Amino acid sequence: MKLKNFISVAILASTMVTASAYAKDYVIDTKGAHAFIQFRIQHLGYSWLYGRFNEFSGEFSYDKNAPEKSSIQVKINTKSLDSNHADRDKHLRSSDFLDTGKYPSAKFISTKYTSKDKSSGTLEGKLTLHGVTKAITIDVQKIGEGKDPWGGYRAGFEGTTTFNREDFGITKNLGPKSKNVEMILSIEGIRK
Repeated sequence: MKLKNFISVAILASTMVTASAYAKDYVIDTKGAHAFIQFRIQHLGYSWLYGRFNEFSGEFSYDKNAPEKSSIQVKINTKSLDSNHADRDKHLRSSDFLDTGKYPSAKFISTKYTSKDKSSGTLEGKLTLHGVTKAITIDVQKIGEGKDPWGGYRAGFEGTTTFNREDFGITKNLGPKSKNVEMILSIEGIRK
């Protein structure tokens, strides 16, 4: 009888250890507006133009004990581009830039996460923008995680990356300092 109990306890303990080793799944909190995808690009080399995408969705998996198993996927409605200027937004959505009529969405799917320390790392993945898919790297900083006041559990991160817009077929000439786009991704997720 004691052997039977020992085996049952061993199986239960094994199951608990295995379950805790899996990454937890989160949905990005866009409903509560606790997530942002922003960008900036130099205008002719004289100033910075800032903007954001108001509509996007996504999910990520994260386990603080095994961050290398982390992954994320995000889909962006490119028509939701907002630079706080209606005429400029119309131009940025045109075929000169994002061509949102032809390419109404962009997406990012991660392929690898490498930790630098307990709260930062590098996320590699594929960005599809303007009909072109390219590998990019995002520097990630963990902001925090824990219970929220509504009985849920949240985790938040910020990522930054820079890429050449011409690599994605957006070639309108705005001067040499206007080729690189900087993106800032502030992501807060609610555990499923």
